[in-house]
Amino acid sequence: MTENSQAQPASNPELPTQYAPAEVEGKLYERWVERGYFEADEKSDKQPYTIVIPPPNVTGSLHLGHAFEHTIIDALTRRKRMQGYETLWQPGMDHAGIATQNVVERELAKDGKSRQDLGREAFVERVWQWKEESGGQISGQMRRLGDGVAWSRERFTMDEGLSKAVQTIFKKLYDDELIYRAERIINWCPRCLTAISDIEVEYQDDDGELVSLKYGEGDETVVVATTRVETMLGDTAVAVHPDDARYAHLIGKQIKLPLTNRSIPVVADEHVDPEFGTGAVKVTPAHDPNDFAIGQRHGLETLTIMDERAVITAPGPFEGLDRFEARSAIVEAMRADGRVVAEKRPYVHSVGHCSRCKTTIEPRLSLQWWVKVGPLAQAAGDAVRDGRVTIHPKEMEPRYFGWVDNLNDWCISRQLWWGHRIPVWHGPNGESVCVGPDDEAPTGEGWYQDTDVLDTWFSSGLWPFSTLGWPEQTPSLEKFYPNSVLVTGYDILFFWVARMMMFGLYAMDGTPPFHTIALHGMVRDQFGKKMSKSFGNAVNPLDWMDKYGSDAVRFTLARGANPGVDVPIGEDWVQGSRNFANKIWNATRFAMMNGATVEGDLPPVAEQSATDRWILSRLNATVAEVDAFYDDYQFAKLSDALFHFAWDEVFDWYVELSKTTFFAGGEQAKVSGRVLGEVLDVTLRLLHPVVPFVTETLWTTLTGKESVVIADWPVDSGFRDEAAEREIGNLQQVVTEVRRFRADQGLQQGQKVPARLDLSGTELAAHEPAIRQVLRLQPEGEGFHATATLPVAGATVALDLSGTIDVEAERKRLTKDLGNAEKEKAQATAKLANEAFMAKAPDNVVDKIRGRLTKAEADIARLTAQIAGLPES
Repeated sequence: MTENSQAQPASNPELPTQYAPAEVEGKLYERWVERGYFEADEKSDKQPYTIVIPPPNVTGSLHLGHAFEHTIIDALTRRKRMQGYETLWQPGMDHAGIATQNVVERELAKDGKSRQDLGREAFVERVWQWKEESGGQISGQMRRLGDGVAWSRERFTMDEGLSKAVQTIFKKLYDDELIYRAERIINWCPRCLTAISDIEVEYQDDDGELVSLKYGEGDETVVVATTRVETMLGDTAVAVHPDDARYAHLIGKQIKLPLTNRSIPVVADEHVDPEFGTGAVKVTPAHDPNDFAIGQRHGLETLTIMDERAVITAPGPFEGLDRFEARSAIVEAMRADGRVVAEKRPYVHSVGHCSRCKTTIEPRLSLQWWVKVGPLAQAAGDAVRDGRVTIHPKEMEPRYFGWVDNLNDWCISRQLWWGHRIPVWHGPNGESVCVGPDDEAPTGEGWYQDTDVLDTWFSSGLWPFSTLGWPEQTPSLEKFYPNSVLVTGYDILFFWVARMMMFGLYAMDGTPPFHTIALHGMVRDQFGKKMSKSFGNAVNPLDWMDKYGSDAVRFTLARGANPGVDVPIGEDWVQGSRNFANKIWNATRFAMMNGATVEGDLPPVAEQSATDRWILSRLNATVAEVDAFYDDYQFAKLSDALFHFAWDEVFDWYVELSKTTFFAGGEQAKVSGRVLGEVLDVTLRLLHPVVPFVTETLWTTLTGKESVVIADWPVDSGFRDEAAEREIGNLQQVVTEVRRFRADQGLQQGQKVPARLDLSGTELAAHEPAIRQVLRLQPEGEGFHATATLPVAGATVALDLSGTIDVEAERKRLTKDLGNAEKEKAQATAKLANEAFMAKAPDNVVDKIRGRLTKAEADIARLTAQIAGLPES
């Protein structure tokens, strides 16, 4: 499994009696960085392994979801580094257009200023200043967590190189007629004063009102229903289905629009559902996407009746009112005019809100820049369908296809000042010129650059290749593109993943940006509730790191990481992981004090005891198991496997069973000491990617080598010893049964009890000293009187509990338990013999009943033997 012949262990390894994470974590991390362990060399002939960090917003700090994601990525890259790959974990941050602009605007507001007071150039300078002052917070938190990123390669989506990439791909798309400018209905935030994309709209059920209004007069009357009464000021038609006989006489006619001096036509359109409501709908082309489409089909006028702040601009009594004020006022006016037919209040319906500021979105006709996503989305879907890209878990594929196969054109322009400005110049005669990074912008009177900036996701969609130097054909790009895997949450599958797929395939000649998309869930509290400041259950991961250590936080998060599934986490679980770190520390410290060593080759199998062979067999099986789980991104399972192997098999069984050997000294102690050193060496290396700090301290002390970060990843040697595993399995049965019996009697854990062990005819005779040591069993002396006899695994353990237990009370207890076991057996037997039940019962129910029968029969045999072993009263 490892070549330890070159190890130079400390002659007298010493460790503090207790593990103090705060005293070692920061120092270890800085040493790793100083020694360049996390840097990547594009000149290396090693096979590359590349992961980009999902760039956190420069505005914020790392929350528990970031800590979870970073733990997974760090574990993957640490393992690959140990396996000999040239590993690059690419760090960086996103400029986060809307969020960052909002933060700086709030800072200005404290001084009574707005961005308009500063002007565009000065405001952007202020944002850069804020970024320099605040951007280091995330880097510090990443260091605390132990992120093994290549810090020398850190990028920012607004830095010079990435800005060049943005300008290059914009011009390429523009020249290929995949970017265009057009008036369309967009999602408008009246608070942020910008367009936002569909995926930045959060829908929630709000209490509103559904009002039915009467349009027209006399025989030319039609009733329409709406939740946005104020938009009626911009109606330019009423639409009905062409086959709806109720309105056939109205199609093509003009009817009066209330509260205005206008008449509007009734048009026939198949979009209208005649079964819904009255079968007639009001059409406001400038303020509703479906109405806009109807207006396009019928050549209707588009009337914008609100400004950018959602204030009514239509001439008349409602001009100057906020949209919600106008809603109430118009209802009152329509009611006074006898035109309110029905009102339903409250009317719960789904309403879109800005994901940044939670303001209700206003659909609005606006001149914007768009990406024609059809061919790009087709390529993104095909890359998964033909196997070039694998989505893990596979169950997430339908969600991906459901999105990319139905993408609308993407609105990429934002009415902000912070971000990548649209690289298009407009001329005095309406002409436009797209300018690439090496082009000269047009000059002269009347020429100006477009005032909009690009959607943040436009630049972050280039992240896998722009961070490597594209559009230049750099050695880094050649070495590290495509990425090996993308690790990200399923919640941004549409926001970010689809964008990267489209741009990567387009810019890199059909080569997708990554081979695998590994999707994880969201971190939730221990009750499964979403973490949020408003819920009062949000956790700052630094608080838990300060209290329990970074390893404890990392291990807790990894142990909950099932692919594509949300992760519940509570503080008591972190405390349990802290206990695990302490267990690793204490057990390793004890082992090194009692002869564990990595010096020299592993002794030949013939010189090893059955206990030695058992633990080496289990060690190799664990290496194979952990490797399989890593390759399947099963972090919860691999963490659980490591936990139980380290705590249960190594520390609770092998170390305990070997104590008698170590205490006796001699050649066998040297053999077991070398075996224990081997087991610790491999176990610490297996644990390192998930719990890097405690393993670094222990492994370097044990081996005397430079760092476990650059150690070889363990390899399964193929050694298995089924006979030793059966032998120690029987030994464990004996120990477990006697321990259970002792606990039933209320005996203290360390209380010594005289015992006679009959191990004849079994393989356990050689283990008698270890069994006695582990179970605190004294040799039988004069006057030994067996008060209880336990037959287990072919052996018999007779205990003298004279004066310790009430024999008659014990007989009654065992007899009662035997009765319950016999009752359980009878019930299970009856059910399994019932043909009607067996014909209807599901397989899993039948299997459960068979399991109950098997257990009951085993309990009956055990209890009968225990009762027979009790002395006569």
